[in-house]
Amino acid sequence: KQWYQRRVRANSKNLYKETRKQYDTFHHKTVEAGEYTFCFSNEFSTFAHKTVYFDLDLGDESTDIGADADTGEGAHATALTQLESSAYAIHESLRLVVDYQNHHRLKERIGREIAEYLCERVQNWSIGQTALIVVVAFGQVFMLRKLFDKPAARGGKVGI
Repeated sequence: KQWYQRRVRANSKNLYKETRKQYDTFHHKTVEAGEYTFCFSNEFSTFAHKTVYFDLDLGDESTDIGADADTGEGAHATALTQLESSAYAIHESLRLVVDYQNHHRLKERIGREIAEYLCERVQNWSIGQTALIVVVAFGQVFMLRKLFDKPAARGGKVGI
């Protein structure tokens, strides 16, 4: 399991702090301008490899067409033409597709890391088994040669 500590800060104020989570999601809409800092800690396990994924959505994503960006008013003050409605539907569908693609990329990456780790362990086990087979083969050859040597070569003794 992978554990990490995560903290999001804005202008020296903690917005979110969580420790020892294997998987987590945090959504935050900024209300004040400033510098945001992400801190990830590996203090619980310094030997294990960690991978952290995060996604930042930038820009005004108001769901109401025609809404004033500052006040939020006027969302339904004008009727949309068929072209505007179609463009808005396409925009929402494409945004949903991008979210699905990011989700599948994340799952694909996690699966690939698991497969690569498993491949490495299988390869190391196979190398160990090969080395053991070679050592056993040399041992058997040595024992068979020793068994069938002439007694004179062994100092006149019979047997092993």
